[in-house]
Amino acid sequence: MFPGLIAINYNYSWLSRKLWFMDRHILIIGGGVIGLSIARELHKIGVRQITLIEKGVCGGEASWAAAGMLGPQADSPGTGAFFDLCCASRDLFPALASELLDETGIDIDLDRAGTLYLAFTDADMLEIAERYNAHRNAGLAIEYLSADKTRRTEPFVSPDVRESLFFADDWQVDNRKLCAALTSYALSNGITIRENTTVESLLVEDGRVTGVEAGGERFDADSTVIATGAWTSLIKLGEVALPVIVEPVRGQMIAFHTAKRLFQRVIQSSRGYLVPRTDGRILVGSTTEKAGFEKTVTNAAEKNLTEMAYEVAPSISGLQIADSWSGLRPFAADALPLLGPIDGVDGLVLATAHYRNGILLAPITARLIAAKLISGAGSEYFDTFGTGRFRLRSVVTNR
Repeated sequence: MFPGLIAINYNYSWLSRKLWFMDRHILIIGGGVIGLSIARELHKIGVRQITLIEKGVCGGEASWAAAGMLGPQADSPGTGAFFDLCCASRDLFPALASELLDETGIDIDLDRAGTLYLAFTDADMLEIAERYNAHRNAGLAIEYLSADKTRRTEPFVSPDVRESLFFADDWQVDNRKLCAALTSYALSNGITIRENTTVESLLVEDGRVTGVEAGGERFDADSTVIATGAWTSLIKLGEVALPVIVEPVRGQMIAFHTAKRLFQRVIQSSRGYLVPRTDGRILVGSTTEKAGFEKTVTNAAEKNLTEMAYEVAPSISGLQIADSWSGLRPFAADALPLLGPIDGVDGLVLATAHYRNGILLAPITARLIAAKLISGAGSEYFDTFGTGRFRLRSVVTNR
């Protein structure tokens, strides 16, 4: 595990620097779960001049389209820096859920019932054996379930299931309620939100970002955070392109609706997942497609997702699709996030390219970015997930 991921040291003397924080103006571009989480974290540690600019409606893009899974183990071999980062962020959710309920009255429906990962084929069984050994050797919470025990645990799972793994520490949250709670916190605590405002370019003076031009207006700031997800590479740095590449990757989802909740846990296989909600909805996802910024829901995707859902639970085969939607995941070349500053550009911090893990990584990203903005110190996390791992385009910063 990375040391200090949970209790990040902000490295400041509160009494001596409190007024300095209150006088700083932080500008956040992007009103998804990442930008909203950063705004809340900054406010909670004393920053009082925070402006968040969103091209559409806060929480209305990838954060709205997600399934809300908090599952680092089910999606990973169980080792490495990124896995550690995901686990550390997941562990922040119980406190976050409790705090948001107190702050806003919104319950984000944190569900800690766990995730069941199913095997239907020989290849699935081989994968499960490898995962079980790797996770157990790493000391992680994991349980092997036979076919009979799997069906006793989740009676509506297909009788064709061969075995499964149970990840007790892989949870879920209602991502739409999470965004609603974060937005409510911002609005009730004096954080300025400008929706339906598109940032055209960053303002740069002598190698430092001093704000943005957006919607025909100028917004000045002491520090600027880019949390724009799939739209990151469309932003100009002065008169040139921002020297990072983030691509949109479309994910399509469908949902069924039942009179009562059929599954108690997130159900996953190598081909997709079913996420049960307390209101009887079953979210089914998801596709992975490079389709530019096109968010169309296709007949082919609906068919494939339906077939996957029926493989997992034939008992829902009589249900009609109740809803369908798509979202654009922000993808960097290695599928890892972009966190921290850009060399040669002062006053700017990145918090983007979270790809499939934006909801999961929101709390830890907020802490890391807030710590950077407050202390100005470097971090091993920015070394690992920063822009330095890519060869960036040259930066021309005078305007």
